[in-house]
Amino acid sequence: MDDIEEIRKKKMEDMANKSDDFHPITATDDNFDKLLEDNPVLLVDFWAEWCMPCKMFAPTVTEFAKETQGKIAVAKLNVDEARNTAMRFNVMSIPTSMLFKEGKLVDKLTGAVSKQMLKQFVDRYV
Repeated sequence: MDDIEEIRKKKMEDMANKSDDFHPITATDDNFDKLLEDNPVLLVDFWAEWCMPCKMFAPTVTEFAKETQGKIAVAKLNVDEARNTAMRFNVMSIPTSMLFKEGKLVDKLTGAVSKQMLKQFVDRYV
């Protein structure tokens, strides 16, 4: 019975460490250029805490990030905390999703969209 209990304990630990706590990368003014440099394809969700459409879109971004983990990087940038980067890319409306490839902005999508639309947006470039 000890072996079975040990296997059960290990399985429970593995389940607890699964990606239920998975979150997209947090982008900031300080790490944004490094994220562009380190990730051949990077999707960035520009958002704010007070933005209701951003809150509605957040689970979609997280689920998309989970599903594309290892293929593309997904980051979230709070425009109130990273004003310089938001201004640098002329973010006028949020949520705005921007797709970067090899460090260059290739496209942007404004609004809270479905996961399917987000997938189609990204699939055009990868």
